[in-house]
Amino acid sequence: MTEPQRYAATYLAPLPPFPRTRRELAEAPSLDPRHCYSGDSETTLEPELTLPQLFVAGVQCGHTEARKELERRIAVVDSELKEFRAVRDRAQLDREELAVQLHIALREQLGTQLHVGRLETLLAATRARIEEYQSSTSWRLTAPIRYGGRHAKLALAHLRARWASLRASPRYGGIALAILKDEGAGALARRIARRIARPNRFIPTTGEGFAQETEIRPLSFAACAQPRVTIVVPAYSKPLLTFTCLKSIYANTPAGLYEVLVIDDASPQPLATELAAVSGVRFVRNAVNLGFVGACNVAAEHARGEFLMFLNNDTIATPGWLDALLSVFERHPDAGLVGAKLVYPDGRLQEAGGIVWRDGSAWNYGRHDDPQKPEYNYLREVDYCSGACIAIARALFVRLGGFDTRFSPAYYEDVDLAFAVRAAGYKVYYQPLASIVHFEGATSGTDETVGIKRHQVVNQSTFATKWASALEGRRANGVAAQIERDRWAKRRLLVIDACMLTPDRDAGSMRMQQMLEIMVDLGCKVTFVADNLEYQQPYVSALQQLGVEVQFAPYVRSIPQVLGAQGTVFDVIMVSRHYIAIKYIDTLRAFAPHALIVFDTVDLHFLREERLADLNGSRTAKGTAAAKREEELALIRKTDVTLVVSTVERDLLSELAPDARVMVLSTIHEPLPDGKAFNERHGLVFIGGFRHPPNTDAVLWYATEVMPWIRQRLPGVKTYIIGSDPPPTIKALAADDLVIAGYVPDVMPYFSDARVSISPLRYGAGVKGKINLAMSYGLPVAATTPSIEGMHLTPGVDVVVGDGPEAFAAAVASVYNDEALWKKLSGGGRENVRAHFSREVARGAITRLLALSRDATVFGK
Repeated sequence: MTEPQRYAATYLAPLPPFPRTRRELAEAPSLDPRHCYSGDSETTLEPELTLPQLFVAGVQCGHTEARKELERRIAVVDSELKEFRAVRDRAQLDREELAVQLHIALREQLGTQLHVGRLETLLAATRARIEEYQSSTSWRLTAPIRYGGRHAKLALAHLRARWASLRASPRYGGIALAILKDEGAGALARRIARRIARPNRFIPTTGEGFAQETEIRPLSFAACAQPRVTIVVPAYSKPLLTFTCLKSIYANTPAGLYEVLVIDDASPQPLATELAAVSGVRFVRNAVNLGFVGACNVAAEHARGEFLMFLNNDTIATPGWLDALLSVFERHPDAGLVGAKLVYPDGRLQEAGGIVWRDGSAWNYGRHDDPQKPEYNYLREVDYCSGACIAIARALFVRLGGFDTRFSPAYYEDVDLAFAVRAAGYKVYYQPLASIVHFEGATSGTDETVGIKRHQVVNQSTFATKWASALEGRRANGVAAQIERDRWAKRRLLVIDACMLTPDRDAGSMRMQQMLEIMVDLGCKVTFVADNLEYQQPYVSALQQLGVEVQFAPYVRSIPQVLGAQGTVFDVIMVSRHYIAIKYIDTLRAFAPHALIVFDTVDLHFLREERLADLNGSRTAKGTAAAKREEELALIRKTDVTLVVSTVERDLLSELAPDARVMVLSTIHEPLPDGKAFNERHGLVFIGGFRHPPNTDAVLWYATEVMPWIRQRLPGVKTYIIGSDPPPTIKALAADDLVIAGYVPDVMPYFSDARVSISPLRYGAGVKGKINLAMSYGLPVAATTPSIEGMHLTPGVDVVVGDGPEAFAAAVASVYNDEALWKKLSGGGRENVRAHFSREVARGAITRLLALSRDATVFGK
């Protein structure tokens, strides 16, 4: 038997029997509670063992549970290690990919820089060639031909416009007959003369002469305990120059609004002593000369006003300057810094805002030009304004750290501040109504190679380095200044209307002015020009202060001249009224081939004349209206977009000109203050300009046919007729209970006191501004059916309607005597205006219109 077999036999042999005795179990020893735990116990477990601890317990000491836990933990660690390796590999790939992309970007940047360099070289070469050509004999010899060709093109456009006007003249027969019938031959003759003549010409002034005062005289500024503005006048010596500035402030600034702080920058003789005759001014003297930057920063620490007004001591303030600057902050919450128009003492323009070019160089825009030109006289956003006269909120100035001392002692600190203001989320505005005479160089000289002026060149480099990213994308010095002056514009629009907008005289002007305001608010540069090129105040200034550039004679001689000079610049050209659009439609296409051409109908003239012909039964008027229909529809087909004021007109055009793109942009109204209560109101009111024939017809009909019924139903109740240019036939209607008020500058008292507004129109087209104006005040309206066409009004809900003399009088009396109905119509009218004619509704329509022009991405299309 082998050894293994013997071992197995011994191991498997049965054991011999023997008795087993059961011993009593010994008592278990007591254990400390900390050595035992229950599975459901809330006792805190010991922290998990580390891998080295598990290795000792499981491998070296042979504990099974520790070994199993070690195996589990190793598997987990191995899995995590694999994930970490995968992440590392991906990161490595990403890093390599980024390195490749960076390399490509650097190559592209280098290529772009080389391309820009080549373009600049090419540009320089091109300019040299142009200069060579322009100085050549052949160029000079052919100058008359080029001049003649350019002017021949303009002359042809001008003749085309005149011919279009003459050709359309017979088609005004219906209107002429209506004016002759309702207003008389004299009124018709005056209208024709007004159309032919060009009233309200702008006459340029030769410029005032300004000079320093010859001696220092007593001057006493009023004390101001809580100044809104601190006027900071930094000065170094030159007391007579400083006195000249202080005297202009005293003469042209309302007292109680400001304090004056003269910061004496360590003059050899203290200015407080030199100007001892001037009282009410605070003098702060620096121990050492800090320069303009340091002196202004010190002054800001002593200022008490909400706004800081930095004004050089070599300036003369003119009437209204400070109010004009502050008004920008009031109207534009985004205004961070506002600067003035600077003129030389001889009347020439020194600066109308500044332009900063790609290399950091800065231009005084308009330098040495006529300061009265249209392009220098509208409120606009600019790159910077000269520190000779700038206003800024003191809190913002402090938050920005004042003028950057890197630009000490002076020069480029004002440009830098403007860029810092913009970087903080605000805008920099140029206010042309604030005109400041600046004796440039009176304190620092004009030579850029010596004295403090040398810092102008040095600081340009510092500025260009600091704002390198902000300067990217700008044009090279002097290229397309006309574009760069309004670099912020998202769209450039030209708007042509028949005459200057007079929003206090007619609803059409009110609508157009609000449209222009919305366009500017949307970031558009808007240029407005009237077909008659008139200059009529205060209307021109009102548009300019909205940010609209207004062109007028003698600076432009015709609409074709405007188009010839700037046609390619405009993205959108809007022409208002068909008799203006028909004159220029072909010229617009010739000079502005890329612009979106928009025809603003105001109302459909042919529709109005057709209704007038039906009312009068005139065969001549009907023929004229039919011709006008064909003319207007042909014009609509030529334009890119046609604007109408109601859905009724839109639906009509969809039938008559189905291929035309037609949009609704109606009258624009905002809620106006509530007037008196029902029981405190008395009388009726009508509003409408009498250059509009339907208004003349309406008042004649009301006075002759409706008033007798009104006198029966509402005895003693007065009717007030408001409107500009009432003809003699209207003035002759005046009676004790029929007041012909004519033009009224402020209509609010009438709408606050009257109980009912009336609209007795018998014909017309479009949307009636008189109705929406009344409803904006919460004043109920009694109207005829033609008056409310396309206005979304429901009789009995937001208006009362009556056709025919007796029915109209009954409608007026029903709301005049019923307070409950009056309140119902008042609320309903306001809600209808909000829903269909609000500023928000118009803004949406204008945004959609602008999106149709060249770069649709700006407006989200």
